[in-house]
Amino acid sequence: MAAGGRQAGPMPDPGRYVVSRPIYSETAFQEENEKRAHLQPTLRERVQGACSCSRKKAFQITKSFLPILEWLPKYRVKEWLVSDIISGVSTGLVATLQGLAFALLVAVPLGYGLYSAFFPLLTYFFLGTSRHLSVGPFPVVSLMVGSVVLSMAPDDKFHIMSSNATGLNKTLIDTVSRDAQRVVIASTLTFLVGIIQLVFGALQIGFIVRYLADPLIGGFTTAAAFQVFVSQLKIVLNVSTKNYNGILSIIYTLIEIFQRIGTTNIADLIAGLLTIFICMVVKEINDRFKHKIPVPIPIEVIVTIVATGISYAADLEKKYNAGIVKTIPRGFLPPEPPAVSMFSEMIAAAFSIAVVAYAIAVSVAKVYATKHDYPIDGNQEFIAYGISNVFAGAFSCFVATTALSRTAVQESTGGKTQVASIISAGIVLIAIVALGKLLEPLQKSVLAAVVIANLKGMFMQVFDVPRLWRQNKADAMIWIFTCVASIILGLDLGLLAGLVFGLLTVVVRVVEPEGVKILRFSSPIFYANIDGLKSSLKSTVGFDAIRVHNKRLKALRMIQKLIKKGKLKATKVKFNFFFCSLLKDSKSNSNFFLSTSKARSLLNNQWGHWMIEMQKEHSRKIRPLWGN
Repeated sequence: MAAGGRQAGPMPDPGRYVVSRPIYSETAFQEENEKRAHLQPTLRERVQGACSCSRKKAFQITKSFLPILEWLPKYRVKEWLVSDIISGVSTGLVATLQGLAFALLVAVPLGYGLYSAFFPLLTYFFLGTSRHLSVGPFPVVSLMVGSVVLSMAPDDKFHIMSSNATGLNKTLIDTVSRDAQRVVIASTLTFLVGIIQLVFGALQIGFIVRYLADPLIGGFTTAAAFQVFVSQLKIVLNVSTKNYNGILSIIYTLIEIFQRIGTTNIADLIAGLLTIFICMVVKEINDRFKHKIPVPIPIEVIVTIVATGISYAADLEKKYNAGIVKTIPRGFLPPEPPAVSMFSEMIAAAFSIAVVAYAIAVSVAKVYATKHDYPIDGNQEFIAYGISNVFAGAFSCFVATTALSRTAVQESTGGKTQVASIISAGIVLIAIVALGKLLEPLQKSVLAAVVIANLKGMFMQVFDVPRLWRQNKADAMIWIFTCVASIILGLDLGLLAGLVFGLLTVVVRVVEPEGVKILRFSSPIFYANIDGLKSSLKSTVGFDAIRVHNKRLKALRMIQKLIKKGKLKATKVKFNFFFCSLLKDSKSNSNFFLSTSKARSLLNNQWGHWMIEMQKEHSRKIRPLWGN
């Protein structure tokens, strides 16, 4: 025997595995694997360890709260800076335009969309863990905010009476007061959403997004895209309708649009349709030739510049009564505190918006984190978005998350880090301070058309349903139910209904195989718990196996006696078959485990066959023996 318990011999065949180990005795094994006492720290030691602070520990905590301290010192200036500058400029141009366009969804003056595209970027730069997300407005979240704004500040609350030259009174809308109130509502809601996200991050419950399954998010965002489309359709047509909210609001809006379609402004309709067509065609070109085109064509920016020039040169507002942007404020507003008194009215909506905004952002972040091989901290993302929305809410912004199109532009144009986001924020800043006035002649229908063109990706999710149906019908039903519920009930109630339906499908998917019972007993079996184990087995199986076994043996003995006395007739084949099956199923009391279906089969079918052949006067004596 060689050292270490290995056997000396010829070299092993290289085409085979050879496994060898020492031969242990119980004493040798216990000596080598001696149990070592693990001393648990006392309460005082645990408190001291939690409260103690060293320079290294403080720096680790600071880095976890400020991820910029982790990646900025490792920034490769020569390799990354040029790419980030190009990416930041491209993304900033798109963010400027989308900020204006998504403000239409929130029903606030367009200038506030620029603020919402600027302020969240500043805080996420320091707090975010994703290197590629472009933070700012997103159509689904903007529409959810807009539904709260319109429900709390409808046009009906701001009617004023005015007299014209003929002495007749005419009802007008105080747009100044209405817009001011809507800005307060949107910013207050943003502040409350930020608080909720901060609380979720502090409580380390980033796992909540796990309950928003991909089919649920897909159905919800598709329904939201349909809601966004309808809300922008009336702007493309320049048709005035009431602001409906709640259940079936989208149906009522569509009905009123078609009732008033005769008042469509032709100039706005043509501009909107051309914008949609051009944007979708160029976006398709960008997608198909993305490997050959170094930088995606910023078609939204090009169309906006051209449309603004045409509107200004042709004076479309005066000649054709086209709806234009009119006013974009220059500069910033001072920060204002939220209207805390409104919190109670919007808490439910704020909760759903906080979760949806986070789910969308983290889902997109994980895609790019996987692609570029870096980690995402879900709880830190909650904190980052929470602080961003609290900060943005103080500056009259609406809720920020991430937009798929902006993030795709930032990544595809070579963005490496959040330095690209800061540069894009600089482009938005230039638009706020200096260039905003140049966009005032722009038609609103062009902005609405840009929003509609960006919905293509969400509408294309409809083609996921056949694939889901082939893979998992329950997931397909979640997608369909959430989509239909969100369209009919509204986005907030639709999301809740879809979540509840998804949880119910989890219960339905738990199918118990017929005749099979699985028990788990998570402790050693000894005299103190054996009775509990027995009672659990009896209640689960549905009968007492020992009792049935004993009754079988008793019945068998009685049958044998009756056969010997000549009072029971049975063929040898039938008796042997019955006897063998009985012995096969009852070898010992300790190992007697029968499925319910098998026990019933033996009791009702085989033994019932014997009873038919028994004499009538003896059948009454035998039947109670197994009738349990």
